[in-house]
Amino acid sequence: MLSTSNSTRSSREEITEHWNWLEHNVMNTLSVFDSNEDITSFVQGKIRGLIAEEGKSSFVKEEDPEKFREGLMKFEKCFGLPEQEKLVTYYSCSYWKGRVPCQGWLYLSTNFLSFYSFLLGAEIKLIISWDEISKLEKTSNVILTESIHVCSRGEDHYFSMFLHISETFLLMEQLANYAVRRLFDKETFENDLVLHDPLQITKRGLESRAHSEQFSSFFRLPKEETLKEVHECFLWVPFSHYNTHGKMCISENYICFASQDGSLCSVIIPIREVTGVEKADPANRGVSISTRGKTAFRFTEVRDFEQLVAKLRMKCNATSSPQHILNTEVTASSTSDSPKDVDAGPSKMGQRDNSKTVITEALMTVYHPQDAENLDSKMLKEKMKEQSWNILFVERGHGVSMFRTKKTRDLVVRGIPEALRGELWLLFSGAVNDMASNPGYYTELVEKSLGTCTLATDEIERDLRRSLPEHPAFQSDTGISALRRVLTAYAYRNPQIGYCQAMNILTSVLLLYAKEEEAFWLLVAVCERMLPDYFNRRIIGALVDQAVFEELIRVHLPQLTDHMTDMTFFSSVSLSWFLTLFISVLPIESAVNVVDCFFYDGIKAVLQLGLAVLEYNMEKLLTCKDDAEAVTVLNRFFDSVTNKDSPLPPAVQQGSNLSHTKSDHPNVDITDLIRESNERYGDIRYEDVESMRCRNRLYVIQTLETTTKQNVLRVVSQDVKFSLSDLDELYELFKKEHFLSCYWNVHSPVLQHHDASLPYLEQYRIDCQQFRVLWHLLSPWSHCANRDSLALWTFRLMDESSDCLINFKQFACVLDTMYNGSFTDKLKLLFKLHIPPAFTEVESLSPSKGGDLSKEELIHFSQLSVSDIGDSLESDSSKSSPEKGKGRVDIQAYLKQWQDELLKKEENIKDLPRMNQSQFIQFSKTLYNLFHGDPEEELLYRAIAVVTSLLLKMEEVGRRLQVPTSAVKGPVATMEVPAEIPRPGQEKSSAEQTEGSGTQSLRGSHEWSFAFEQILASLLNEPALVRFFEKPHDIKVKIESAKNLQLKARTRM
Repeated sequence: MLSTSNSTRSSREEITEHWNWLEHNVMNTLSVFDSNEDITSFVQGKIRGLIAEEGKSSFVKEEDPEKFREGLMKFEKCFGLPEQEKLVTYYSCSYWKGRVPCQGWLYLSTNFLSFYSFLLGAEIKLIISWDEISKLEKTSNVILTESIHVCSRGEDHYFSMFLHISETFLLMEQLANYAVRRLFDKETFENDLVLHDPLQITKRGLESRAHSEQFSSFFRLPKEETLKEVHECFLWVPFSHYNTHGKMCISENYICFASQDGSLCSVIIPIREVTGVEKADPANRGVSISTRGKTAFRFTEVRDFEQLVAKLRMKCNATSSPQHILNTEVTASSTSDSPKDVDAGPSKMGQRDNSKTVITEALMTVYHPQDAENLDSKMLKEKMKEQSWNILFVERGHGVSMFRTKKTRDLVVRGIPEALRGELWLLFSGAVNDMASNPGYYTELVEKSLGTCTLATDEIERDLRRSLPEHPAFQSDTGISALRRVLTAYAYRNPQIGYCQAMNILTSVLLLYAKEEEAFWLLVAVCERMLPDYFNRRIIGALVDQAVFEELIRVHLPQLTDHMTDMTFFSSVSLSWFLTLFISVLPIESAVNVVDCFFYDGIKAVLQLGLAVLEYNMEKLLTCKDDAEAVTVLNRFFDSVTNKDSPLPPAVQQGSNLSHTKSDHPNVDITDLIRESNERYGDIRYEDVESMRCRNRLYVIQTLETTTKQNVLRVVSQDVKFSLSDLDELYELFKKEHFLSCYWNVHSPVLQHHDASLPYLEQYRIDCQQFRVLWHLLSPWSHCANRDSLALWTFRLMDESSDCLINFKQFACVLDTMYNGSFTDKLKLLFKLHIPPAFTEVESLSPSKGGDLSKEELIHFSQLSVSDIGDSLESDSSKSSPEKGKGRVDIQAYLKQWQDELLKKEENIKDLPRMNQSQFIQFSKTLYNLFHGDPEEELLYRAIAVVTSLLLKMEEVGRRLQVPTSAVKGPVATMEVPAEIPRPGQEKSSAEQTEGSGTQSLRGSHEWSFAFEQILASLLNEPALVRFFEKPHDIKVKIESAKNLQLKARTRM
């Protein structure tokens, strides 16, 4: 073990030096240990310390531009990726295949995780797209003490390294999360400007971003805040008379401090509140910060404290404007009600209520005013709670900059008093900062949003009277109007979320205890920071937290997971717990206590309570025979939860109405339940929860993608003859081509069209350029000289909606015809490719390229049908494409479109239009090109000449029977034109000359044409042609080749 660890150095001198160090610093100490295990553990720790010290200096070496340039050249040479692919960093590491490690280099770039090793003549090359990763975690096992586990498309990969494993994992996590958000979850990504350009990503930028996200999330600050500096220091805690050690974190607008265990003591000081920054006790390198609340915070042992004081003074001077002072006054005044406001009872408010009048008091103060003269036992307890908080405010400060300590959490667990609830929710959630920074924003938003008509407003109107319907505040226009204004204003502010069910329930509770504007900012804090991605169309955030919850159940309640055969039970039963913070399952008087803890501790409080609920009902759940019985057990438990200290009137309390009917189940007090959840599971750390969230996010999104694929394949498999495995591979190639167009393009039009809220078939679509790549890789006709033209015409044929995009079903069906269609099916496809709307005259602007078309030419020709027909059909296309509805999905339109497809009749060959002269000439050229290189090439050429001659004679006979002889004399010269079509080796100019003369001779005369039945009948007479089209082609060979060449094809382009 010692020799292996110590031999990480390259030279003999360094190895000897380290052995000497071990002898002098370790050997003499070993005699004090009793067992070999203790000796091994001690020596390993010493060696890891040595490696860590060496690692500190190696950071400088890795930042060396010359060394990085050398690594970049190796990266480009080894993997051959497009030059736009940006290398972020690289590391020396081992890749484990079974029990054998392969030493090589791990390269992390914007879109790929790559590994290269070449040892003893054996080359290992690995390229994994970040968007294919479903699991990314640090693991350890018997062989490896610590490694990084990557799971991609069902395959497991393990990487280990001596140095920088935490740094490497953090970067990998950031890059995978970035790719997932950019490609799968554009709802949240579009608002993220920091990483919007994949070409601007750097290692330092990713690390800085990760730390800033942790910082703003931990202290509940606006997402825009960027962590600028971190200083280890001590903070004087005056009420406890001691210095606590921790870290001071500074951003543009905030100075924050957290002690080392995170929960012991934390402080948030908005720079807008700072009145002075001074040096204090220079001997101890002290910094004193004074605030408007007349509180002074003293930090000591601050490195470079003089420079820090100068910087903070500059920041304070920059923000000490009248506007900031006004903001603070607004915030302070918003937390207390004037007597005038309190006197406004329900009747008075009802008289002046109008849809745009923002109410300035919490609904609870209007509908349940406290009677100060007649205090019952519950009200006395409530007053005692208030007194406890007032004592806390005197000791630890009142407002944004208050000290938050274990005492604060203890008071929150007991339940925040009704009178202070709105104010403290605002403080603990960080919404107070948003509100102070945006004075007048909500009122302005209400003015703009009310009266708008969208899908979100329709859903809001439908749910308004379902929000706490038993509460008198929402049985009147006052509460309903306030709820409407807040929800509509938020939907207007954030159209990506708009409105999601459960938002109405949460907002109703917020309005009970907070003023209308405060309730709006609390909703912003919940939807955009505290519960990220919960309220979008796919509720990804809630699914992620459910996965975290399942993980915690496995760790803390293993006997329950052993009993349950399917963990999805916990997901189904707990979804409403997370979406509504238990409001939908607990009586309102108990649920508000949960909301108290949520605003103080975040999602950790909900996870802890969920575990406590399951543990409390453990015995009954273990005896349940099915999920329905388990759900009944939990529902009865929630009905029995009470809040014995709630001062709400009995008419409003939901628990009091149920307690006497559920006498068989003992009542459980919510305060006891929350206290128990803290005692039992309070050791779950915030950092661990965030790590589990990040890890499970990849899994959840890949699971959703798998569901999408399964639904698409189920629909498409009914219309094609491909096996499910082949169809699966084709779908992956189709989706990969979609992503490859997004990797290096900031404003990819294809990325703009991806919308996870659309029906499964429409979620991924490709344009003509992408289709051409897949056509070249997969079509059995891709060897054809005019393959670009064929790809273009095929795309135009499939693009029925004329929006220059096709879905997977259209793609699979046309490939199925080429591979599995009958002779008639294949011929009909070729026929349709050479008549409108598919056919268009194609001529490359660069004759030297032959039949190849540039990207610009391809896009131009693919859009011709849109520009020609577009003006007259624009309204029709918008009707036939519900997804173009300007952010509003018309479900009825989709259902009608689906019904039309089901009723669509089999196309009759007699319904096909006739093929004119120029189209027939191009059709014949295509056939010649298809036959090129075939073993029966000469036989096929002769057969097509015979068919062409026969068709012309048939046309001539038909004309003589239908029209006078004089009218037939003109076209006779053109009858021989198709027979003179050049073979692939002939000069093009002669063909153009012949075609030109033929076209000219038709002017002023009737042009001849052919029906599909005529062409089909003629071709059936030639056995060589029939054999050619009925020859089987193996799609599996093409698929395997395409998987290897798809990335290279993109690189060449």
